[in-house]
Amino acid sequence: MNDDTERVAEPDLEAPEAAGPVDAAPEQTTDAAAPRATSNRAAPWPESFAAYIGSGWADRALVTPPQREQAPYAAARRKRLSELFPGQRLVIRAGGRKVRSNDTDYPFRADSAFSWLTGWGADAEPDALLVLEPAGDGHTSTLYFRPAAGRDSDEFYANPEIGEFWIGPRPTLEHVAADLGLATRPLAEFDAADDDVDADTSEELARTLSEFRLVKDEYEIGQMRLAVEATALGFDDIVADLPRIQRHDRGERVVEGVFYTRARMDGNAVGYDTIAASGPHACILHWTRNDGPVVPGDLMLVDAGVELSSLYTADITRTLPVDGRFTPTQRKIYEAVREAADAAFAIARPGIRFLDMHEAAMAVIARKTAEWGLLPGTAEEAMKPENQQHRRYMVHGTSHHLGIDVHDCAKARRELYREGLLEPGMVFTIEPGLYFQPDDLTVPEDFRGIGVRIEDDVLVTETGVENLSAGIPRTADEVEAWIARLTAR
Repeated sequence: MNDDTERVAEPDLEAPEAAGPVDAAPEQTTDAAAPRATSNRAAPWPESFAAYIGSGWADRALVTPPQREQAPYAAARRKRLSELFPGQRLVIRAGGRKVRSNDTDYPFRADSAFSWLTGWGADAEPDALLVLEPAGDGHTSTLYFRPAAGRDSDEFYANPEIGEFWIGPRPTLEHVAADLGLATRPLAEFDAADDDVDADTSEELARTLSEFRLVKDEYEIGQMRLAVEATALGFDDIVADLPRIQRHDRGERVVEGVFYTRARMDGNAVGYDTIAASGPHACILHWTRNDGPVVPGDLMLVDAGVELSSLYTADITRTLPVDGRFTPTQRKIYEAVREAADAAFAIARPGIRFLDMHEAAMAVIARKTAEWGLLPGTAEEAMKPENQQHRRYMVHGTSHHLGIDVHDCAKARRELYREGLLEPGMVFTIEPGLYFQPDDLTVPEDFRGIGVRIEDDVLVTETGVENLSAGIPRTADEVEAWIARLTAR
């Protein structure tokens, strides 16, 4: 029902007032862990109703699940972490729900470090805690969360945040323990008295966990392959739907919706807000409003990635000629960007600096913009640290690490990230671009309003790199053939 006033007035959509105290988090937990109060507009329930709704339910068969694939990998990560923090109590928090509006929350997504250390992905419980307690030469690991309440509890029907009638059954302690290979305890038993010495807010811990993720293990690499495969299907969906996309006056929204459908079908969701930027919107690096038309003759830049239930995400960009063919100017700019990307690919191998790929790509950007007469001097002059005029047309970096976060390992030290050396098992993007703003008087008129980015996801091997997204067309000719093939169906 669209009328919010009428909707709010409907009593069957209101949370009933609890007949007694709900099973809330204990005093020791943070405010985020405590369920929000029920609606003050709800009618109280009589005791006879509470007794009636709490009885007459069939017994449930409790099936112990097999241990999930990532559990042994998460255990190895915890062991590695334990070795670096001997004698310290470590608390890693999943985080809580965030309010979107009034009593409506954003979809919950657990903290990446928490998921990486537990293996609990899209199905993680809000407010859960992983606690590593010092024990002998190492630590014991315990997962605290709010387990399912019995149907004899008024939480079952009276608490809209965690009650089973409202959000469905929550997992039991036994189920999660078997699933993740971790000891589990109720959140109410967590002792926060020693929080002042916990390392959960420590910059050192956050940095360590970021740096651990710079090199992916076998499970993570497999997840990245699956995320890229799902994302490739999403791009196929967009290309196949280009005729309908062009007919809608907010075609960018249609692009976003088409890709989101694929992300929900084959994964958990999108890994970040999809950028569907047509025409001059492609010059806005993080255009996520996606409310413009998709006009024949323009280019459309689509930056999107499917996030799996494990929370690993792809991050891929393709720039498409809306009507299926590049104009000569569009093709010239597009192929210049591809040449910059190929220059980064050509040098990428174990032992080079992460920054070297950016410098290789930027050398091409400087050379091309100088050839086109856009710079006040030569490409060599522009590349000097004190000049950098070519950066006007590409202000972002060429690469970032990728994994359980779209910008993974962001808290790692500069000397291990930007200045660090490539190692087998690293996964990152290569994504140069050129962006000519519609009001930029330094460029020819036919360049203005054109934005191009080509982004691929790359795995470092023992001898070089593997382009995980190589199956998604990259060259101008391949893109035109791709659009012709899929829109002709």
